[in-house]
Amino acid sequence: MSVNSVREDEAQIEVSKKDTLRRLYRYLIVYKKELVIVGLLLFVTVSISLFSPLLIERAIDVHVANRDITRLLCLGLFGFGLYVIFTLGTRLWMLRIAKVTNRVLVIIREELYAHIQTLSFHFFDSRPTGKVLARIIGDVNSLKEMLSDSITKLVPELLTVAGVAVIMLIKNWKLALAALLTLPILTVGMFVIQTVTHRRWQVYRKKSSNLNAFIHEDMAGIGVIQSFAAEEETRDDFYRLADEQCQSFVDAVRVADLFGPLVEITWGLGAFLLYFIGIKVVGAENVGIGTFLAFATYLGMFWNPIRNLANFYNKLVTNLSAAERIFDILDTPADIIDKEGAVMLPKVKGAVRFDHVTFAYSDEPEQNVLEDVSFQVQPGQTIALVGPTGAGKTTIVNLISRFYDVTSGKIYLDDYEVHDVTLQSLRSQMGIMTQDNFLFTGTIRENICYGKLDATDEEMVAAAKAVNAHDFIMKLEGGYDTEISERGTQLSIGQRQLLAFARTMISNPGILILDEATSSIDTHTELLVQDGIRHMLANRTSFVVAHRLSTIRSADRIFVIDAKGIQEDGSHEELMAKKGAYYRLYQSQFEETSCIPL
Repeated sequence: MSVNSVREDEAQIEVSKKDTLRRLYRYLIVYKKELVIVGLLLFVTVSISLFSPLLIERAIDVHVANRDITRLLCLGLFGFGLYVIFTLGTRLWMLRIAKVTNRVLVIIREELYAHIQTLSFHFFDSRPTGKVLARIIGDVNSLKEMLSDSITKLVPELLTVAGVAVIMLIKNWKLALAALLTLPILTVGMFVIQTVTHRRWQVYRKKSSNLNAFIHEDMAGIGVIQSFAAEEETRDDFYRLADEQCQSFVDAVRVADLFGPLVEITWGLGAFLLYFIGIKVVGAENVGIGTFLAFATYLGMFWNPIRNLANFYNKLVTNLSAAERIFDILDTPADIIDKEGAVMLPKVKGAVRFDHVTFAYSDEPEQNVLEDVSFQVQPGQTIALVGPTGAGKTTIVNLISRFYDVTSGKIYLDDYEVHDVTLQSLRSQMGIMTQDNFLFTGTIRENICYGKLDATDEEMVAAAKAVNAHDFIMKLEGGYDTEISERGTQLSIGQRQLLAFARTMISNPGILILDEATSSIDTHTELLVQDGIRHMLANRTSFVVAHRLSTIRSADRIFVIDAKGIQEDGSHEELMAKKGAYYRLYQSQFEETSCIPL
């Protein structure tokens, strides 16, 4: 199976930027009512800002020229009233759009998280967890300013630019054209810059994802790093990945920062052309002082939004790669899904049948892990799976739970083919235990009851007692209300495993799967839990994957898995009598080794 490492950039399907933006803005359209209100408030505030220079023109060319102090003061009071309305309107639309954008981010993050939960083991097997977290957290957060600015800057600035251009053209088209002559230069320059920067921001996102994945993996494996005194080597890897991220950011910013100078140059050139043409071509005597001041104000009002739009465009290009990465995950199909017409699986009796099952991982279809495997298990039987590492033992139990789909053949539970029933009704009847059972941050009570969220205290205590976990829990300071950290690191390995057994026990599964469930437990703890395991195995079909052959001698049947299939099948006594693969495996594990003299 191919795996994307923390040092390798993720592959990503190239998509149209227009399609990405269109898809992103669909989330905003849901809030039509809020957007209409914001639009009206923007129209009012932009109209006021566009009207203000006309007040200045009238004040100078009419009231000041005529020394009409009364009307000048009235005009000033009117302008102050407009300013108050402008301030209140701006405050209101900013608050509303902030609420909308935050809701949209929540929706995107929830949609992304919900979709990720539907993806199969193959998705998680093929990439570090940190890279998935980078998309859920970092990439989604990157969209906040872009979504907000799309309304708070894009809309008002476009309205302002359009309004200013119209007013300037109406008042004096020659001066207007002089001020706008540099727009084509700006347009071409922005297109060239965004083409280069978008690629560089994509690289930066990937390098950030690599760094995030490395940190997550490093923190999760800190015990291994310290036990091997590998801090220096790990630090060197971190510095290298951090340097790659930093360099990719610098490469992107170096080009992106050309937006500002480009706008300033075209703005300055436009101002020069305004005054040059106004004086030389139109003639200073034909233009009033108030008109020149109004045009100078409008020129600033025109180029300020252009500069803001350029900054927004720069931010858009910067964060568009984050949206692409989010949609890349959302477009990853869930390959393990309910088929159309799937039915609810009723409470299972426990019969399991493999009918000529062959399985290979999807990215290595030519390498079969299992090949033409067939067997039938009766309800209530305990089946032990033994064999060398990589023989396919865990694959068999994963196929029963439909964590992967078979390449060919069929798997039946009772009389139901696993593809014909819903995943929820199938997996809710499975109790799965591994050697590394995850415990969540919270209380012991919450962790045990995770197996049955509506469990009563009596059910919880009964489950804990059944696997001999009750005594050690009651010795803790808080008993069942003792707070534990992620993975329960303050507990011993044996104690963590006992809690996981209790969690499985309380779910009362129809089919129990123990995948190396006792391999990390010491002999003393194993003796404590054996009685609990017997309780769990009673009256339910069970599959036990084990390397310790001492733990599976009482199994009803033992499957020796090797060479892509079942090589031997029988009870412990039957297989020992055959003196075949199981016999040799048993003897090699339990024979006493003699000391070799030095």
